[in-house]
Amino acid sequence: VLLMGQRSGRQKRSKKLELTLSKTMMTEAGVQSNKEEAKEPKAKEQRLTSVFGVADLKNEAIGLYNIGQSCCLNSVLQVFLMNTRFTGILRRITVPPSPVQKGKDVPYQMLLLLEAMQCGKQKAVSPTALASCLSEYRVKLFVQHDAAQLFLTLWNLIKRQMKKPELVEELGDLYTICVQEHLVCQKCSFETKRNSSMLTLPLPMLDSNSHVLKSLEDCLQYFFLPEELTDHNMCFCEECGRKTPFLQSMKLVHLPQTLTIHLKRFCFKKSACIHKLSHYLPFPQDLDFSAVLTENQCQADDNEKAAWQYELFAVVAHSGSTNCGHYCAYIRSLTECKWYCFNDSEVCQVSWDDVKCTYGHSNLHW
Repeated sequence: VLLMGQRSGRQKRSKKLELTLSKTMMTEAGVQSNKEEAKEPKAKEQRLTSVFGVADLKNEAIGLYNIGQSCCLNSVLQVFLMNTRFTGILRRITVPPSPVQKGKDVPYQMLLLLEAMQCGKQKAVSPTALASCLSEYRVKLFVQHDAAQLFLTLWNLIKRQMKKPELVEELGDLYTICVQEHLVCQKCSFETKRNSSMLTLPLPMLDSNSHVLKSLEDCLQYFFLPEELTDHNMCFCEECGRKTPFLQSMKLVHLPQTLTIHLKRFCFKKSACIHKLSHYLPFPQDLDFSAVLTENQCQADDNEKAAWQYELFAVVAHSGSTNCGHYCAYIRSLTECKWYCFNDSEVCQVSWDDVKCTYGHSNLHW
């Protein structure tokens, strides 16, 4: 399960973003039909300026056709394209110069898909061109994917192929979590610190004794608890000159505008088989990290902590077993403040009670 939250505060349309428009899309439109642009420049410009989020143009969300076990890809794409802050970055990418480069450019193909979803008259569009583009980078087609892994793969491809440094920086600011890792030798108290970044918080749903954690807050607190590294997990201590027991801990330094949490609904049994965890685990619509974590689990000042308040924006959930199943996405439009269920080509407006079905049970039905 992937949970995505946006920092609290009503989403506002940026005049600056509207004015900069999508130069990439305007360039593409000009190449395709200069005559059309000359006849109706105002109409075309108005259409392009509307590309803000999939649910904005016609006050309804648009589905994606399943092209063969693509429910996971469709769900993750919807989470990206319903995020108006992400589409604000996507609209300003550089258009590849040649048809071959366009076909292999993931951000550009996502932009074309976004335009098709915004401007088409059908209830759903096909992600075939984007899927074909992704296959160039070893993202296999017609196979089951893990949503968290696919999200990371897509994000890294987008970042790597963006040509403008300022857009790369904005993309990082939008999604990147910063933490500080601490290691303390239990023999001599020698301490090392290292700053690192991650795109998701991978939260376990069981503790070290395989006991069920009962809420999202419990999972967060357990994730940031110090852990003793003993026996075969001992680390080499530079002061002691040998391997010794260490205490490992992690402190939260910075949270992004869009926070992604990965609920690890799986465990490994003694037979080495992966087992899915379907037990009930509720999560709130609003979450204040500074109220959940202790002072020892944070490495941030008061101004940073004041921004750690989030509203749930999306849930990507899986029904079925580890061998066979189906992905759907529940996403709240940042402009309409309405929840939608994205089930491939089928999209419908839902209530918060409908979203709660992703809390988990063995027979999940959409």
